[in-house]
Amino acid sequence: MRKITANVYMTLDGRGEFPKYPGSERPSEDVSALFRHMWYDRFDDVTTVVMGRRSFLGHQRTWSEKAVRPGESKWLLAYRRYLDRVEKVCLSHRLKTTTWENSRILHGDLARILTKLKREEGGNILVEGGPAVVRECLRRNLADDYWFFVMPVVYGKGPRYWGPMDAQCTLDLLETKPGEDKEILLHYAAIR
Repeated sequence: MRKITANVYMTLDGRGEFPKYPGSERPSEDVSALFRHMWYDRFDDVTTVVMGRRSFLGHQRTWSEKAVRPGESKWLLAYRRYLDRVEKVCLSHRLKTTTWENSRILHGDLARILTKLKREEGGNILVEGGPAVVRECLRRNLADDYWFFVMPVVYGKGPRYWGPMDAQCTLDLLETKPGEDKEILLHYAAIR
């Protein structure tokens, strides 16, 4: 059966933002070890990416191959091509159509949607999209594991990952990996 992984990109205060910090905007000809581990090493393993509406539209605008900027690093093009070819599921009640190839729009109960996706053919599933979607995965214990990419910033604004929980969610630490710009990756498995 397909595994569901939730990616969490957050500041130290639990905000789903991408603020600037020393090194975060340094141009690089090569993919960083942390980005390689989080994405490149999973290109063949993950065949479906699930996102909320805002995350989906933001990814399409920023990361599709159509958004290529002149002179950007070649490693970014490989990431863009991956996002264009992977199956994308946009969770939305408002959005009715999309022009991003290999995409479909689903709405309804998140647990039912993820259960349906797990039964379909394909590789693993990555929940990439937005604090509200990831918070719901945590609140309802819907993902098999979580990758927390924690930026070394207390930001104080932006959408929050943390909110009311129905019960405690305990996770098992599988791996920690530091980034070159003081970020840290925390990989946890869900305990069920």
